[in-house]
Amino acid sequence: MHPIGSRFATLLLAVVAVVAGTVAPADAGEQDDRQGRSQDNRRAWTGTWATAPSEHFDVSGMSEVTVRMPVRTSVGGSSVRIRLTNAYATEPVTIGHATVGLRDSGSSVAHPYGLRFGGKREVTVPAGGEAVSDPVRLAVPALADLVVSLYLPGRVTHITDHWWAQQTVYWTDYGAGDHAADTAGDAYTWTTTSWPFLSGVDVTAPRTGSVVALGDSITDGSFSTPDTNQRWPDLLSARLNACLPGAGVLNAGITSNRITAGTTTNPSALDRLERDVLSQPGARTLLLFEGINDLGGASAEQIIAGMTEIADRAHRRGMRVVAATITPYKDFTWGGWSEETEARRQRVNAFVRDSGGVFDDYADFDKAVRDPADPRRLGAAYDSGDHLHPNDAGMKAFADSVDLTALGLGRGCS
Repeated sequence: MHPIGSRFATLLLAVVAVVAGTVAPADAGEQDDRQGRSQDNRRAWTGTWATAPSEHFDVSGMSEVTVRMPVRTSVGGSSVRIRLTNAYATEPVTIGHATVGLRDSGSSVAHPYGLRFGGKREVTVPAGGEAVSDPVRLAVPALADLVVSLYLPGRVTHITDHWWAQQTVYWTDYGAGDHAADTAGDAYTWTTTSWPFLSGVDVTAPRTGSVVALGDSITDGSFSTPDTNQRWPDLLSARLNACLPGAGVLNAGITSNRITAGTTTNPSALDRLERDVLSQPGARTLLLFEGINDLGGASAEQIIAGMTEIADRAHRRGMRVVAATITPYKDFTWGGWSEETEARRQRVNAFVRDSGGVFDDYADFDKAVRDPADPRRLGAAYDSGDHLHPNDAGMKAFADSVDLTALGLGRGCS
């Protein structure tokens, strides 16, 4: 097993302890970017996919590798760009070649487009920094699989990524070199389930904007079926993009995230609000679904104060804020539930349902998945098995419970 593979296996065990478009060959896409600029001036950059960096780790022996990452679009658009992050690294990382294209199947790509950064093929992302590619003309469909490939030349010592992504990500062997422009996936010989260095994909789309889902492991899709895009923000995107002209849905969930406290690589919702929500291209609505991880160490008043500050900051940036109630978790496999934490949950949920104008609206996720016979428990039909994380049916129940008109994005939504 590759060193990075064993690292992912260890992390997977650790988590439970905490609770078809116009195409062109690679490097040709940037040449036609000027053709559609007048049309795109009537549009705006909108996030179609995003993830929040959630860990950083050292690697040894990694060099001359290419990683290929499938991501699921929400809104479609006529041009595309990617955003890269090196948020938690202590050294810069160099991307020698990057491509984007529509997925064929598995690790194969129909026609990869070459990406440039300030007109150059190579970009070095500084420690703690980020990079945004130049736009490429590509008709990106809504609700499609897009693939981003990054070639990492030389020695790689640090990786910033979003782990446990519920998505297979493909790697070449160490020393295999640049395979970013390959259409076939034969060079990609091993897999992980995290998105390294990639933090977002944006498209030029009609000025509808996006909704950002700020949450924890439930929003991140933990325990939903891998490689099927059954996270509740994905399912919400399917509903929202059935409306015209559609809208972006961006997932800013991080496993074990809290409102009132955080760590270096898992900052609190308050501390990461600017990075993961307010600075997202085209962000117009925040859907806040946090708090379950705070119940064991913070008072209801502290959680409510944190929610209120988040809403106030988003409102000052002109965003709508929809909050979701905290879901039940009595008998959670790994503990943490008590009558005291349940009382806190009920107090927070009462505030979410009647916030006195703090929120523009709310989504009652609690009501959508609780057991009618014992509202302190997750309903059996929605339980993944640990009595806290919902299964695919639970994810759908969340998405279906959101009043699309409350989001203020798509026209003709119901």
